[in-house]
Amino acid sequence: MDDKKSQSDKFKEAAREIGADEDEARWNDRLRKVAKAKPGDNSPPES
Repeated sequence: MDDKKSQSDKFKEAAREIGADEDEARWNDRLRKVAKAKPGDNSPPES
């Protein structure tokens, strides 16, 4: 039966299995946190 699923359906199923969140409001909230984050002490060291 899996052979008849489209690639996008397989991707969606795999994303759900690993706990991906489909809530757009939560996505926007997380995106705002990342966008506001300033580089700090945990920045990668310069070579």
